[in-house]
Amino acid sequence: MNSIKILFAIGLLFFSNSIFAQQSTNTLHKLKTLIVFFDGLRPDYITPGQMPNLYAFKQTAAYGKKHHSVFPTVTRVNASSYATGSYPKSHGILGNAVYFPSVNKTQSLNTGSVTDMKKAMDAEHGQLLTAVSVGELLAKTGEKMMVFSSGSTGQAFLQNHTISGGAIINTDTILPAAMQQAVWNAIGKAPADMPDNRARHAWVTDVLFHFGFADNGPLVSAIWYSDPDGAAHEHGIGSPEAVESIKVVDEQFGRIINYLTEHDLLSIYNIIISADHGFVTYTGKESLTDFLIQQKFKKDKSSDDIIVAEGAIYVKDHNPKTIEAVVKSLQQQEWVGAIFTKGKKNGDMKGTVPGTLSFEAVHWNHPTRSGDILVDKNWNDNKNDKGYTGTGFSKGVAGHGSISPYEVHIALIVSGPSFKKNYESNIPTSNVDIAPTLLFIHNIDGYEKMDGRVMEELLSGIRKLPKPITDVITTETKINNLHYKLSLHSTKVGKNVYVDYAKVERY
Repeated sequence: MNSIKILFAIGLLFFSNSIFAQQSTNTLHKLKTLIVFFDGLRPDYITPGQMPNLYAFKQTAAYGKKHHSVFPTVTRVNASSYATGSYPKSHGILGNAVYFPSVNKTQSLNTGSVTDMKKAMDAEHGQLLTAVSVGELLAKTGEKMMVFSSGSTGQAFLQNHTISGGAIINTDTILPAAMQQAVWNAIGKAPADMPDNRARHAWVTDVLFHFGFADNGPLVSAIWYSDPDGAAHEHGIGSPEAVESIKVVDEQFGRIINYLTEHDLLSIYNIIISADHGFVTYTGKESLTDFLIQQKFKKDKSSDDIIVAEGAIYVKDHNPKTIEAVVKSLQQQEWVGAIFTKGKKNGDMKGTVPGTLSFEAVHWNHPTRSGDILVDKNWNDNKNDKGYTGTGFSKGVAGHGSISPYEVHIALIVSGPSFKKNYESNIPTSNVDIAPTLLFIHNIDGYEKMDGRVMEELLSGIRKLPKPITDVITTETKINNLHYKLSLHSTKVGKNVYVDYAKVERY
């Protein structure tokens, strides 16, 4: 009998030690998240020929077929949106160019510049973003987020602007400054900016390996590749340079997957892949600022009567007669697309000026930073000479920023222990849904207050799928025998409204 008790005690001790060892191992190798952004990645770029690594990854992952960029479909709006799980109405970054009169009363600021963003942050008493970020929420629990970026300094900064115990490692800036020498000692200084960016993409990937994937690395790592955006802007969609840039960043993604595989880390990493926007070919010749000067609404480029920050127009003293006159003039221009103004009251989907929709309809209704008018460029379904559909009426070779489906529609690919495998979803998602989802996975509070939602349909296990509801809001007006009709197409999932595209007709 005593021998049986002894054996039982030994067994219990062995079992307890095994559990303790397992808990210790799980503590050392706890679940982590890697976010990967490809700047300007259209979903139709992901082919076996152009992106073999991402294409292969997509085949076994969960794929969001109706993923959305946040409008305005520009880089720094979407960097801020994914980092806060919120729309511009909440986080306050309303474009790639933003107007902070507390910094400059007559000129907009460049959100691509960390210097400009720090100026705004100081002027706004630390409230550069008016919504809480993932980095801040992680810091409250003793965790951290590290950002790795080969793009602009401002884009990197807006992903984790308070740094909050983490770090920002960009090819042109490293924060906190105290970390700079550690990076240089481990990896070397970032290569000089070259036309193809190949060396800089490789450098930032190397830094991710050394610091992001270290045993004591952050809970959340985010890497942002500035291509194929840069090459497409300069050379056009489908150009040899743009195609090569796609292959270059895909090679770096392949390196990431190989590293995680070789170091037996795939089992503890959730990987979330997205883009900031799509892309269209440009055929426009008009400048919004030049037009306002030509029409004598604005005296000159440095006057304070009207301030233009990208598509946002700020009218001095918010003069309603001037606002309406500007809108009517713009509605008659073929290169102008959707126009938005303030609603008369909260909840209004139509703007105060006839033929416009409200800022609220596109989540742009920030209480203190919104302009008086938001102007979008027109677009159509024409193909370029390389066969890519989507043309915008902006100046330049190719770009983004508008509310066409070719700029709004982007890819979402997720994989890892928390997500379904070999799965495709037709339920709309957005970049604002990334933060709530990763916080939910890591059991960190704060996601409930964000604009975005947890993408439960992509999580592993059997879950009830929401039913999307499509909607169209239409408004029109007549000016000098010209009818201007604006339609906004959106899809609703529960309380969440996803803006699909807006279309203008003139007749």
